[in-house]
Amino acid sequence: MSEFLVSLNPLNQEPVGQVRITSRSELTEIVGRSRIAQANWGRLSLEERATRLRDAYHALASAQNQLARLISLEMGKDARRATYEVAGTVTNAPYFIEEAAAALQTEQGEGRSRIQYRPLGVVAVISPWNYPLAMANNLLLPALMAGNSVILKPSEHTPLVADLFVRALQHHLPEHLIQIAHGHGDVGQALVKSDINMIAFTGSMATGRSIMADAAEGVKRLVMELGGNDPLIVMKDANLSAAARFAVASSFENAGQMCTSTERVYVDRTVAEEFKRQVVAAASAYQVGPWDQQGVNIGPIANTTQHQLVLGHLKDAETKGARFLLGKADYPAPFIQPTVVDGMTPDMLLEREETFGPVVAMAEFDAIEDAIARANDSIYGLGAVVFGGRGAAAVADQLEAGMVSVNGGAGGSPWVGAKQSGFGFHGSAAGHRQFAQVRVMNF
Repeated sequence: MSEFLVSLNPLNQEPVGQVRITSRSELTEIVGRSRIAQANWGRLSLEERATRLRDAYHALASAQNQLARLISLEMGKDARRATYEVAGTVTNAPYFIEEAAAALQTEQGEGRSRIQYRPLGVVAVISPWNYPLAMANNLLLPALMAGNSVILKPSEHTPLVADLFVRALQHHLPEHLIQIAHGHGDVGQALVKSDINMIAFTGSMATGRSIMADAAEGVKRLVMELGGNDPLIVMKDANLSAAARFAVASSFENAGQMCTSTERVYVDRTVAEEFKRQVVAAASAYQVGPWDQQGVNIGPIANTTQHQLVLGHLKDAETKGARFLLGKADYPAPFIQPTVVDGMTPDMLLEREETFGPVVAMAEFDAIEDAIARANDSIYGLGAVVFGGRGAAAVADQLEAGMVSVNGGAGGSPWVGAKQSGFGFHGSAAGHRQFAQVRVMNF
């Protein structure tokens, strides 16, 4: 087996660059260094940590263009979206740091007690390829603010973005406070089993289950977001134009490779034909192409495995009687053209599993109770959306998801999943405290 991990451009499968795969012995050394660095970092005050981190992220601004280009080259995201991801990470860092610092302040408890938020120790952050910078940072930054050290294990599909990110921060932070471990799933598994205190993970449900099992022996703290299969219910009194635009935008954002992407659309039969017409019209306006082509909305699917998964879902739907209002069931790599599927049924993979591609999959309903039942009939529960007028809030209240919205996109702070979409959460004061040990001190 090669000692190098080669990053491939999804457009042409040509190498973008390579990094050394972290060996088991190197990982042991990384963990040991991380523990030493954490002891010193954890003794600093919240304000001292905040100052060091603000300075580090301010310096990161000089690497913005290079980071955005690497995101485009490694996972295919168009230049505009890649630039937004990097700019958002850098620009929002001071506010993120301030919010975490406030959340981790000692609080007055009952009587003589004080509630303190102490460091946990060494935190492993295992991040995905679809938002390779933002998703890593959302977990890494609160972990550092809480006084922990961090070992980042990025996706094997986007190692170069993470490598540059970590190296840029290392120049302005204490030695070994943040380190990186590269490789495939076996490296991540070894990291989970190593002498660390917490795992913060964003990725697939299958990997999440494996992490839980491996972390159990050490009773390690877990924060995990495990994907979604988000439903959208369109009621008969909904603003159909707004609902159709949302259905398409949410399904196609980042080529559909987004955990809160709309995966299943249930529309009232009395307005279904007009809704479908507007969906097809909106979807037809999307342009597919290389990341650096002007006007591109949908780039290549990030890797061949994901491309084949999307095709598998589309072919399954075709076999089971779905109608393709736009697009078809088979596309050559690396692209999936804008696709609109009608007649989704409960036995189709499009309804049962996370597709993660630029597909709008729709079904009609007669009774709102049936739509709610189908929306909830999933092991996932990340986000859910209802478009409607009277009664829309009551429908939303019945949806089983961690983030629910009426006439707009699901999400927010904290970022939290229900059912098997999440274990713990991040974002907001409560989310930041997930990265700290609560201690009750009596004076």
